[in-house]
Amino acid sequence: MESVSYSVQIFPSIHIPVPLDAVYRRLGYKGGITRIDDQRREEMERHIEYAAFLVRLKGAGLRVTLERVEPPLIVLGTGAEIRSAKLAGFLKGCGEILCIGSTAGDAVIDAIRSDVEGEDMTRGVVVDAVASEMTDAALDWIEGFFNRLLARENARLTKGRFSAGYGDFLLENQRLMYDMLELDRIGVTINKNCILMPEKSVTAVVGIHA
Repeated sequence: MESVSYSVQIFPSIHIPVPLDAVYRRLGYKGGITRIDDQRREEMERHIEYAAFLVRLKGAGLRVTLERVEPPLIVLGTGAEIRSAKLAGFLKGCGEILCIGSTAGDAVIDAIRSDVEGEDMTRGVVVDAVASEMTDAALDWIEGFFNRLLARENARLTKGRFSAGYGDFLLENQRLMYDMLELDRIGVTINKNCILMPEKSVTAVVGIHA
């Protein structure tokens, strides 16, 4: 196989607004249905603002060619192999994949832990929701960045994304994602159980259609 050099795009600082609708949905509030009084809303807004101050979004992205897809086997241009019939189906018709990852950083995790273990459980829950939704929104931002580049090639990303631990794309594949994306460069580590740390750190695979 011909050797191909792949370069990871690191995003050392991602600035996006808090996805408020998503945060409220995660907290169980339904737009147009759940009513929030002024005092409660002010409290929520304070907690959300506090969380947004603590979140430090960083990310990474890597385009990799698909050498072969023979379900459940997926062979990447790097030589790495993945076995997942569901992921192979998701990538049908794609010639490349985009691997992406993001993290909210350590500070917000420390704050969540402090609140939950202390006497401000309510704030801890809100901060947790904000961190989760902002980390996911950072993946959206990274996809948008690559989609703009792909448009120049008359290519585009698939809708949706696939993460390790979903279906038969086993969690053990998180180590492959971690290594390919060089997530250590954005302060993320991985433990022996293939769990990313800090906790609000995620990766995903997106297909690229020419």
